[in-house]
Amino acid sequence: MINEPVPTLYEWAGGAQAFERLTEAFYAKVKQDELVGPLFAHMDPDHPRYVAMWLGEVFGGPDRYTRERGGYPHMLAKHLGKAITEQQRRRWVDLLMDAADEAGLPGDPEFRAAFAGYVEWGTRLALHNSQPGAAVVKDAPVPRWGWGVAPPYRP
Repeated sequence: MINEPVPTLYEWAGGAQAFERLTEAFYAKVKQDELVGPLFAHMDPDHPRYVAMWLGEVFGGPDRYTRERGGYPHMLAKHLGKAITEQQRRRWVDLLMDAADEAGLPGDPEFRAAFAGYVEWGTRLALHNSQPGAAVVKDAPVPRWGWGVAPPYRP
């Protein structure tokens, strides 16, 4: 039996192109949504690409978001004072999960559990950080998310 290295979530998903498909599909949905759409009314046209860079780095890809966009402090600054509601957070999660299906991200339980784990964690952190007067960690690295306890199954 050959002991192959476990791929990163980034590799398993299909690399940069997979995350670009995901964010394009996602923000097309966001723009049309009455609940979260207003949060993105003045979105930079390159925003989907930047979020794809963020997600790529989080899931084990190159550190482009850190090098080109300023890493965690830059991302945090985009959320401060937005006063995201729990309903908006949940809608954001639902739209992202729908976009993951539409973009063809892997559907295996191991990948989706790891992906959903990050999305749940990240959106709850964004919800907290977006509240006026929230105590936030201002300088942290971009999180690196892995498989957790269930690496991909290879028959």
